[in-house]
Amino acid sequence: MNTNEEIKEMVKQKYSEIALQDQETNASSCCGSGGCSTEVYNIMNDEYSHLDGYNPEADLKLGCGLPTEFAKIKLGDVVVDLGSGAGNDCFVARHETGENGKVIGIDFTEAMIEKARTNAERLGFNNVEFRLGDIEKLPITANVADVVVSNCVMNLVPDKPKAFSEVYRVLKTGGHFSISDIVLTGELPEKIKNAAEMYAGCVASAIQKEDYLQIIKAAGFKNLVLQKEKPIIIPTDILKDYLNEEEIKTYNANKTSIFSITVYAEKEENCCGPTCC
Repeated sequence: MNTNEEIKEMVKQKYSEIALQDQETNASSCCGSGGCSTEVYNIMNDEYSHLDGYNPEADLKLGCGLPTEFAKIKLGDVVVDLGSGAGNDCFVARHETGENGKVIGIDFTEAMIEKARTNAERLGFNNVEFRLGDIEKLPITANVADVVVSNCVMNLVPDKPKAFSEVYRVLKTGGHFSISDIVLTGELPEKIKNAAEMYAGCVASAIQKEDYLQIIKAAGFKNLVLQKEKPIIIPTDILKDYLNEEEIKTYNANKTSIFSITVYAEKEENCCGPTCC
């Protein structure tokens, strides 16, 4: 990966392919949650079916957590979902915010936006909209959102500080986010870092956990909480596509730790005066 634009184009092409597959093909090809593990996507998703508002046709099994379950969404909230895909988290959020709330999904893949809009129209949801846009430059005015959610997408953004500064910009004062993503506590082999499939699957693009949390703090967020953390194990049948036997032994011996985390943080009022400092 040489440039940010090349990375974005690779991710866009991969997720366009997934969006254009039907549910059965998506599962059987292992780009989603099929029974095989020849792709990295299906080893990290969490089950959504117990959540109210869940719609199977909108679930492409591409997440690594359940941010909407932890997002503390209230009736009437404006919720923004970054990397909204086919609309899965948006529809769960819509159940929580109710008919008087609003949900805005952002995705930079046209095929995903079209799929999500079709799903919303089929469900008759008039307060859920999907906008084509880049997370590094969100097509949303400042101080709009009560809650921001995102599921295994911020990891794919090349300029993560810029992305989190955009989250801060669009949140209202007193608003918060709940974001699920992949982080590391060790170094990945170069062959994995350079693999497009592993990048699009969120592993090769993962950064160190402490660096990730520091980016959030540097963006101005307060009251950061790790709401959930789980290890991600890459099966040998995936590793062998990128590493030889000796390299796999070395990788496993080094115990590189890959985690899915769900992190929460708030945009507090910036004030220095007699009533708030």
